[in-house]
Amino acid sequence: MRFAIVGCGALGSYYGARLCRAGHETHFLLRSDYEQVRAHGVRVLSAEGDFTAHPSTAREASEIGPVDVVIVALKTTANHVLARLLPPLVGPDTAVLTLQNGLGNEEALAALVPPTQVMGGLCFVCLNRESPGVIRHVAHGRILLGEFGRPPQERTHTIAQALRDSGVPCDVTGQLEQAHWEKLVWNIPFNGLGVASAAGWEAFAGGPHSAVDFVGSPRHPNLPTDRLLADVRWRGLVRELMVEVLETAHALGHDIPDSRADHEIERTLDMGSYRASTQVDFERGLPLELDSLFFEPARQAAAAGVSTPRLDTLCRVLRVLTTA
Repeated sequence: MRFAIVGCGALGSYYGARLCRAGHETHFLLRSDYEQVRAHGVRVLSAEGDFTAHPSTAREASEIGPVDVVIVALKTTANHVLARLLPPLVGPDTAVLTLQNGLGNEEALAALVPPTQVMGGLCFVCLNRESPGVIRHVAHGRILLGEFGRPPQERTHTIAQALRDSGVPCDVTGQLEQAHWEKLVWNIPFNGLGVASAAGWEAFAGGPHSAVDFVGSPRHPNLPTDRLLADVRWRGLVRELMVEVLETAHALGHDIPDSRADHEIERTLDMGSYRASTQVDFERGLPLELDSLFFEPARQAAAAGVSTPRLDTLCRVLRVLTTA
């Protein structure tokens, strides 16, 4: 199959490198890493085995042309560029697959290409970009694929099999929206608190309005997943956020068992000292995916009549930290 990777950070580079190594024609649309990847390929450092892949490289989408599958792995903060990048890559039969975090990404793509060409994928993986063209694969890697607004199609299973053949565990779902909420059970507490821990526990201890109290105060260290779970206060907050996400999902009609919280906490313990992507971006001074990961879920909770005081406080803390 012919793939184009739009957004060649840790996520896009890792999955694109796997597809390339398996023999698929894989094109990376690159900016800052172009020279490095063109000359040396993509190096993946993984406990499952290190490898280097040599995808085709391009600076402009017009150099690639229409493909079978466009994988969108941009940060959602860069979605405004998709209207310019996608048209040269998308033909009448091209699947446009977003692997982005949070809510609303399929809807955004469906405003740019026919909705029947839009797919969504959820990635359960721990990755970091260590340097240009070098990706550290920490753990996991499964993708869950679904169609936007319709059941799985023949192409859904074809793309899933291509990923499996590339060494990526991949399943297909007929409930893509529910799957997004299942992933938010992990993403909201660990991506959010990985950043918001810079405000200290006091920003959360006093309830929904305490977030304003730390403005101008010294910053605390950002906590990776193992330290969040090792401290009884932060671990309790992780669980409370998970419960609020589950209550919102239930109100929206998604049948996610309450045991999902325990499952996610146990899975995270296996990751060791992991810094989630939002935390890494915050520490590097990059824009954060706040709207899709935190603000939109909070809006949907409010619209569904679900009280989410912990999520509301988290949103306030994140706003202050990223605008101070």
